Amino acid sequence: MKHNPGMRLFRLPLLFAVLMLAACASTTIRSPLATWVPSPNHNARGPVIIVLHHTDQHSVQQSLDTLRSANSGGKVSSHYLVGADGHIYQLVGDDRRAWHAGPGRWGRITDLNSASIGIEIDNDGDTPFAPAQIDALIGLLEDLCSRLGIPRSQIIGHADLAPTRKQDPSRFFPWQQLAQAGFGVWPRDSDGSPPAGFDAWLALQAFGYPLDDRDAAAGAFHRRFRGRDDLPATLDAEDARILHSLLRQAR
Repeated sequence: MKHNPGMRLFRLPLLFAVLMLAACASTTIRSPLATWVPSPNHNARGPVIIVLHHTDQHSVQQSLDTLRSANSGGKVSSHYLVGADGHIYQLVGDDRRAWHAGPGRWGRITDLNSASIGIEIDNDGDTPFAPAQIDALIGLLEDLCSRLGIPRSQIIGHADLAPTRKQDPSRFFPWQQLAQAGFGVWPRDSDGSPPAGFDAWLALQAFGYPLDDRDAAAGAFHRRFRGRDDLPATLDAEDARILHSLLRQAR
């Protein structure tokens, strides 16, 4: 048979693909105590929620250094970092568990690191977020929700899942703008007032906030939905109206 150089070039990518598939198959973790009888009915474990943070530092470079080493509490990381100029950095693969959330819970999710994508936003916590940064974040959320199948309503802040420990993203974060772009939730005036007997604390818990410390939970809720840190740590009629609307949207 006459030698065909073109055929060799065709076979090389095919051989490479076969070798890669074999390598992937060999990485399947199996128990030595069980007989391997593979089923095709499975898929990769993936994130179901996105957690937003602000870095509480003074530059992207400082945050990149921290997220690739450690802070005072030990090693930390996030999947993404969004700079003030809108540049997006990825530090951890979407399929890997980044160390960004720590202890806490949101609704029934108790291991947020395993269930989430973490996004750090370059901001010191005391200043408004840059418009280019929020535009880039919205583009990133569009990509993540579309590509990974994360519900667009499942966007929360670090303080939401850990209200006793965290305050990020700060009261300056534009949650309403995010909701108008289709991510997260925001109360609607059209939902009106809650019905008689509406329990705002139960509604807060049903929305997702942990109530181990009610003052902290109310504070995190006020920071996100009323843009203030100085409200009393109680729930008033306006809070009830907001929660009524949020739960209507969740249903």
